[in-house]
Formats: sequence, structure tokens, C-alpha cells
Amino acid sequence: MVEFYSCAHSRAVVHLWRPAIYAVVETGGKQYRVSLGQTIDVERLSIEGDTVELDKVLLIADGEEIALGRPIIAGARVVADIVGDGKGDKVIVFKYKPKVRYRVKKGHRQPYTRLIIRDIIPGPKEGE
Repeated sequence: MVEFYSCAHSRAVVHLWRPAIYAVVETGGKQYRVSLGQTIDVERLSIEGDTVELDKVLLIADGEEIALGRPIIAGARVVADIVGDGKGDKVIVFKYKPKVRYRVKKGHRQPYTRLIIRDIIPGPKEGE
């Protein structure tokens, strides 16, 4: 959604882009800000199938309305499609001690699962 604002005393037009709805979810010990259609890489998920539901939703913002969980929003979930698994870039770990001929070189590639966010489902309203 693109909103245009203009001032009466200025010819400048300010373009502000805000996603219609976004959420903050927790998975794999990390928090991610997600919106519809976004692709994210999360820690490797050991789930069979094509879709996954992330139920640890910490925040949902829809325009001016913000729902904040303490710590999570009950009943809220984010539905995502699993694109595939992969490995991140290689990180070299080199250990070295001078004067004792100790040198160890190791590499590490962190596994991840790539997700596409399909739906953000808010929980029931507080009055319901």
C-alpha cells in the first residue's frame, strides 16, 4: 500500500510505504518480522509436508491496530509454504596456538529451511 502526503506550503510529496499486515514470529530461537508473500530462511525444520504453521506469534500489526502478546498471542498463527532446505555460506573456524604447532581448521555451514509466508491469522478478539 502506498500513501501520499503533501504539505500546503511545500511542493514535496512524501511517499510512505507500509505493509497492510505484518507479524513477529519466533522459531528456532530467533524472531522474524514477516508479511504476506515474504520469503524467509529459518533454522532447519524437521517437518514433513508442504505447509507449516508457526504458532508462536509475538505481535500482529494491521494498519493502525497492533495486537501484542504477553508473551504470545493466543490462537494466532502464521501459515507458510516450505520451499526447500539448504545450507548457508561456509564459516571458517581456525584455532591457533603459537609456539606449539597447534593449528586446527574447520568449516561450518548452517542448515536452514526456506519458507514463503501465505497467511497471517490473528487470534480471537479480546471480547470474544
